[in-house]
Amino acid sequence: MAGYLREADFVMVEEGFSTHDLLEELTLGASQATAAEMELVQHIGVPASKIIYANPCKQIAQIKYAAEHGVQLLSFDNEMELAKVVKSHPSTKLVLCVATANSYSTSQLSLKFGAALASCRHLLENAKKSQVEVVGVSFHIGSGCPDPQAYAQSIADARLVFEMGSELGHRMHILDLGGGFPGIEGAKVRFEEMASVINSALDLYFPEGCGVDILAELGRYYVTSAFTVAVSIIAKKEVLLDQPSREEENGPTPKTIVYHLADGVYGIFNSVLFDNVCPTPILQKKPPTEQPLYSSSLWGPAADGYDCVAEGLWLPQLHVGDWLVFDNMGAYTVGTGSFHKACRITYTMSRVAWEALQGQLLPADQEEDAEGVCKPLSCGWEITDTLCVGPVFTPASIM
Repeated sequence: MAGYLREADFVMVEEGFSTHDLLEELTLGASQATAAEMELVQHIGVPASKIIYANPCKQIAQIKYAAEHGVQLLSFDNEMELAKVVKSHPSTKLVLCVATANSYSTSQLSLKFGAALASCRHLLENAKKSQVEVVGVSFHIGSGCPDPQAYAQSIADARLVFEMGSELGHRMHILDLGGGFPGIEGAKVRFEEMASVINSALDLYFPEGCGVDILAELGRYYVTSAFTVAVSIIAKKEVLLDQPSREEENGPTPKTIVYHLADGVYGIFNSVLFDNVCPTPILQKKPPTEQPLYSSSLWGPAADGYDCVAEGLWLPQLHVGDWLVFDNMGAYTVGTGSFHKACRITYTMSRVAWEALQGQLLPADQEEDAEGVCKPLSCGWEITDTLCVGPVFTPASIM
């Protein structure tokens, strides 16, 4: 990790398995939005039968790619998309994407995707006339939904669509609950609360033994907390406030400090745009309690006024070259690339996990020499004395 930090201005740190490892180890299915994603998961061994091309708005070339590579399950939510899929992939099995009531979600996907409940019968009839089979229903209530009852309502709506499809002769057997599930502590609604509401609704509308396969897109849940970002300060500027208050007139001139980071909202911090989050940094070194705090803002390197990572922060005096750490940075960050160059990713695990795995990873005859083996970086403060290279950056938040 030390070497990475000398070569780059920002680094993504991921604990344990990567998403690819997780899919491969558990033989999970995959919900994909592009041909590139389909190619990726097939490359690591996910069979075409376990892939759903879940983007309801697809390029014709990518529909053809799905057909050529054996991906049968595709989503649709309107007549034009249906006609496009029928022409380019006539052997497809379709999943009807239904709009949801998600006006309180951070990311309201039903503004862009999903068929209104009133139009579902018409779409199912058109699919029957086109001689393609609709095999299920999908929905997505969006990310950051504060009301788990939205899932219950969407599952109830899906039950109605199932009945419509069955009446028309479609063999409906797939229900895709979508994603957006919280993967961090402190979320407005805990994952367990959502799961409880979902399970109750499934027991009511799709009870066990009814022959319906339940899918869920858990990407955000798995990866949000899996990544920690370390990014350096590349520039700073102090801005004096125009009109100090009466209390401030006789004291030091109030100021706000603008820090420019090595990456911004067009790179690893694009979750600011996608999820409306305000990333809060963790300082590399804990400041003394007597050190004053200043009104501060964090900006990316782009030469425009929209590359604002965070405002309204109170931070101690920081300097160019200092590193800031941001946890819970696994969703809508590294996947979309970075402003200057691809960030370096370092995989880590905690010392406890390493010791638990040590006996399985090392042959029996090497166990006595285990202390001499160069171990992967965990919490730097835990194993500083056993690293091959002394760490220059050891965030205590990576556990």
